Amino acid sequence: MRLKVRDIDISSGGPLVAVMNKEDAAALDLHVMDRIKIRKNGRIETAVIDIAQSSKIVPKGKLGVFEEVISSLKLKNNDAVEISIARKPLSLDYIKKKLDGRKLDKKEINQIVWDIVHNKLSAVELTYFVAACYTNVMSTDETLLLTKAMVSHGDTLKLNKYPVIDKHSIGGIPGNRTTMVVVPIMAAAGYFMPKTSSRSITSPAGTADTMEVLTNVTFPIKKMKEIVLKTNGCIVWGGSLNLAPADDKIISVERPLEIDAESQLLASIMAKKHSVSSTHILIDIPVGNNTKVKNRAGAFRLKKEFEKIGRKLRKHIRVLVTNGKQPIGNGIGPALEARDVLWLLKRDPRRPLDLEKKCLFMCSQIFAMVGIKNGHKRALEILDSGKAYLKMLQIIKAQGGKETAAEDIKIGGLSFDVLSAKKGKLVFIDNHLVSRIARIAGAPIDKGAGIYLYKHLNDKIRRGEKLFTVYAESKRELEYAKDVAKQNKVFVVR
Repeated sequence: MRLKVRDIDISSGGPLVAVMNKEDAAALDLHVMDRIKIRKNGRIETAVIDIAQSSKIVPKGKLGVFEEVISSLKLKNNDAVEISIARKPLSLDYIKKKLDGRKLDKKEINQIVWDIVHNKLSAVELTYFVAACYTNVMSTDETLLLTKAMVSHGDTLKLNKYPVIDKHSIGGIPGNRTTMVVVPIMAAAGYFMPKTSSRSITSPAGTADTMEVLTNVTFPIKKMKEIVLKTNGCIVWGGSLNLAPADDKIISVERPLEIDAESQLLASIMAKKHSVSSTHILIDIPVGNNTKVKNRAGAFRLKKEFEKIGRKLRKHIRVLVTNGKQPIGNGIGPALEARDVLWLLKRDPRRPLDLEKKCLFMCSQIFAMVGIKNGHKRALEILDSGKAYLKMLQIIKAQGGKETAAEDIKIGGLSFDVLSAKKGKLVFIDNHLVSRIARIAGAPIDKGAGIYLYKHLNDKIRRGEKLFTVYAESKRELEYAKDVAKQNKVFVVR
């Protein structure tokens, strides 16, 4: 069947989608979610179809195409294309197999990952794969195969250095900007640490969002390698690189479901680490009511799984189970967190001591992994001497930024303070509400928006004392954040 292209100016965000008029679809006995091959000038692409019930958007004789199809086949409006019926991806049979609770082999997992990377699965089909792995947890061997498949279908950073250090927190705590302190300390100590970081998904800021306050974080892998070889480290946005690209597509369907399939969590983290040639990896599992892992039993079970996968990938891996009951640091939101980091590296009295303590502990663990004793003392010496700050400055400049004083970082111009209604001790901080209020205030899109905390758990509180300040760049968002802060118990004082 020959049809003429109609660009309907919609993007799916991944899968290749085309829309047929119901009469054209009926002529080929095609239904919603069936597939067609689209041919143009020797190029062929397979797309999932939707069906237009009226001729308003896609008249008979036309083929509505999403932006991904336009880009792949280099199409223009009214181009003539040839379409034919296509078979469904092989991986659908394997996804059904996993839904039935059976184990997948190497060939089957490879096919699923290939189809994910090449946008052959619709969002619904990919969601079924995520759900299958969530309800029928993958074995260690399956998770290892998934990890290797994710790496093989993406780029890798090859440094030919040893050791190569990496770290990762599974998340769930506001603040916790340890990467921006650990990387310059370890790089100043002479170790290679090519750190890829994420942007925010549901938090007020990801490490990439915060680093972007100080410098550029978007680079191709070749430039990333140049930066690392020049400075020993980097802090770049992983989303700009083609490292384990299947992972980003899986995360995109996990987000609305608010689930983390354990096998995919393990494979996701280890694939990203494996793809940058890491040899020594530190994993942080925060535990608390509002974190991904709610109790220590679950954390230690996950710890064992990380260690198994690490051994099978021939990595040195150390897993920390840490306290996730409250935010780490004082600033929550990109600019406020960046200011905290600079204060810490510059040894300013205003630096967050809880963040410093955690970073020094993490560095001591990394030093121990590479055979260095008294790692805590060595890390503190690097901080106090100013070497860590100078190394961070070198990384910032190598990534295209310039030196910025903490005081020059622009914080949201609108704010309101939340005061304690009574005297007592701070016994509870709702991490979820802290994150939610910071996001309602505009973070991370508005870099200067967020929350600054003055108190932490077990601090003594006076009646009328300031607990935290909310910053915003928009009056409307400030009012929304104020309403939520007033209606909910963010801090509990007894």
